[in-house]
Amino acid sequence: MKKIYIILVAAAFFSSCSKNLGDYNVDQKKATVVPGVTLISNAEKNFTDILTTPNVNSNVFRFYVQYWTSTEYLDEPRYNLTARPIPAALWDAIYQKVIVNLREGKKVIGADPLLNADIKINQLAQAEILEIMAWSTLVNTFGNVPYSQAMDISVVNPKYDDAATVYNDLLVRLDAALGKLKTSATGLGTADIIYKGDINAWVKFGNSLKLRLGLIIADKDPAKAKTTIESAAPNVFKSAADNAIFKYLGSPPNNNPISTNANILLTKRKDYVGAKPFIDRLNALADPRRKGFFTTIGGNFVGGNYGYSNSFGNCSTMTDKIISLDFEALLLDYPETEFALAEAAARGFSVGGTAADHYNNAVTASIIYWGGTVADATTYLARPDVAYATAGATYKEVIGTQKWIALYNRGFESWTEWRRLDFPKLLPPTNATAPPGQSVPDGLVIPKRLIYPIGEQTLNGANYTAASAAIGGDAVTTKLWWDMF
Repeated sequence: MKKIYIILVAAAFFSSCSKNLGDYNVDQKKATVVPGVTLISNAEKNFTDILTTPNVNSNVFRFYVQYWTSTEYLDEPRYNLTARPIPAALWDAIYQKVIVNLREGKKVIGADPLLNADIKINQLAQAEILEIMAWSTLVNTFGNVPYSQAMDISVVNPKYDDAATVYNDLLVRLDAALGKLKTSATGLGTADIIYKGDINAWVKFGNSLKLRLGLIIADKDPAKAKTTIESAAPNVFKSAADNAIFKYLGSPPNNNPISTNANILLTKRKDYVGAKPFIDRLNALADPRRKGFFTTIGGNFVGGNYGYSNSFGNCSTMTDKIISLDFEALLLDYPETEFALAEAAARGFSVGGTAADHYNNAVTASIIYWGGTVADATTYLARPDVAYATAGATYKEVIGTQKWIALYNRGFESWTEWRRLDFPKLLPPTNATAPPGQSVPDGLVIPKRLIYPIGEQTLNGANYTAASAAIGGDAVTTKLWWDMF
């Protein structure tokens, strides 16, 4: 009887509690409703993180443009894209952590009946500009991508859209977003980590992005590029004060992702050193930015053998500034904009000023950003191997070389410019340059694009196959539609 009594009491107890068991499945610390502006803040950070991190699982572009090389793990500077899920990491981050957040943020903002109409318009336009930038990154990495059916919950297997068609649509969307910005009203406010809601700054940012996107298609569609660039030029960045800066904090999880991966005081890892092709070029030019980029070995800047094993202690590595927890990231800056204007002028587009003037402005601003002075820039620009008129046979060579240097620490944009301008002339690791006792596989080629994520072959096979055929094959050697030379 005692046993029966105990069982009945226990049953009654659990029965009385069972109606509330659902409470135990709710994470009391996880928000069920998120403000739209918070989603956009999250997108800003996620987008900046994926473009800034040097983590070899997701961002290998500093290797591709030969700013850095590795000490021990050689798959990434030898372009192995299957040993780690690199394409999938970038693909997923932009789709899931950036574009989804931006679209959901716009949905929440658009449905808010209490938000001032002009503020709502600005917030939606700001989110739209960021989304366009994210889409352009995907298209300029892979080529054809899911776009028109992407993030549609009713479409399990989205089709891949033609990259040129997507690109043209992005330009239309960007014009529409810029046309909606109202400088008389506020926008995202403090939720905007980049510009703190300054709508005038967003006008310049959006137009500078438009300038960048216009140049991407300049060899493929000069007429459209000319129209795009000339309409953007009057409203682009005017000084370094306009830079699109993401300010990281001095403590995790909002710290500079380089510090998480390359700060040996924090991680004890010694994976990255400056690459010999880049450092040798800086040394040949006596470039005043070297001390901002790299440490010295015995008073000299020493690059590691690109694509081979290296001794960390015998090579220059990143400066304390770059690996600090709070070092800022740049999404778009004044030197990049001035180089773009220089190229546009060299192509004969009407952007105001001469190619040489814009080139000089770009180089000077870059040197100052990395700790140099105007005097340093003047001396540097007087060198025949730097001066616009004498540093190369074509404007692509002159601008391409100096833009490569100025985009240091921005591997993705540098890789895009290298593919587009074909300068500087970079070579993959070869046995001809192998240190004693080391060798590389035959046939290495610096990637012209990333291959599609492996999962697409199994999860979206038919559309993957069609997209691969449309672009000329899912290979790193396949040039994107705008890469003409």
